[in-house]
Amino acid sequence: MTKGEKWFHRMITGVLAFVVLLVFVGAIVRATGAGLGCPDWPTCWGQLIPPWKVEQVDLDKINYERFERKASRLGRDPSTVTPEHILESFNPVHTWTEFINRLTSLPVGFFSLGAVVASFFLPRNRLRRRLIILAITSLLIVLINAIMGAMVVYSGLKPGIITVHLALAFLLIFLLVYCRCMVSGQAPFPVGKRLAPWVWGLLALVMVEGILGSQVREMTDKLAKSHLGEAREGWIGELEQSFIYLIHRSFSWLIVLLMVVIAWKAYVMGIFEKRAKLMSAFVFSMMVMGLVLAQIGVFPWVQVLHVGVASLMVTVLCDWSLVLQRAKS
Repeated sequence: MTKGEKWFHRMITGVLAFVVLLVFVGAIVRATGAGLGCPDWPTCWGQLIPPWKVEQVDLDKINYERFERKASRLGRDPSTVTPEHILESFNPVHTWTEFINRLTSLPVGFFSLGAVVASFFLPRNRLRRRLIILAITSLLIVLINAIMGAMVVYSGLKPGIITVHLALAFLLIFLLVYCRCMVSGQAPFPVGKRLAPWVWGLLALVMVEGILGSQVREMTDKLAKSHLGEAREGWIGELEQSFIYLIHRSFSWLIVLLMVVIAWKAYVMGIFEKRAKLMSAFVFSMMVMGLVLAQIGVFPWVQVLHVGVASLMVTVLCDWSLVLQRAKS
């Protein structure tokens, strides 16, 4: 690779690594109910560095109108928004969990901007223009997702916004992996092109399953509020009354079956390499976690791993499908 390609590859890899990390951190935020730990954006409790304890909250820096508008959107009387009410909603653990989530997003923006700059120093060949466009598109998606993050805060975790948030993250991962694959210089497999459509199909299923899973997570968020303090084992019965949940649960077995077929085909072709092994391990672990969530209880730590591993699956599948697509036969 040329010097320009190396820098572009590093920037893209940096964005990709922090996006995957951000999905994990975002899952922790949702599992702990810390999504509204910072009631404002881009500051947190009116400060660049949020307070550690309630005594450090500076009410003079609080925008009361925003609290009142949020109360109206959530169906509460805006007149109930008082200094005492605001201070009662302060939770240091939730505040710092959400603040760390925001800090994790900063490198995504810096590396994305670096990738755009580096793309203009790529060699002048047929790929250069395409990679410049994709780098700019990736930066735009990062900016849109940042705006979506603000909308999540000001909407009071309105259903639908978080699902779009995750869908954009999946799209961003695909674009980043594509850019990385195009400049990596990795030699394609000698065989495996016939396997590519199967892996593309698995990638599509995983993305759809991830979006359905996000909608199920929105249901569990509601249950966490309405069943505060109750055992999560009892949530399964209520979730089973949802058509989306039943589709999500049944869809997962289709992914398992397709992965078995792909693994067998890759073994027969002699290309059961690291990607195939990683995906087999990911699908098996997701199956186990799915059984825990569906049969034992909706435990927060399992939900975090479930979402995090899904982002790793999308990353590996994007890379695998692109490599197979470039195979000679």
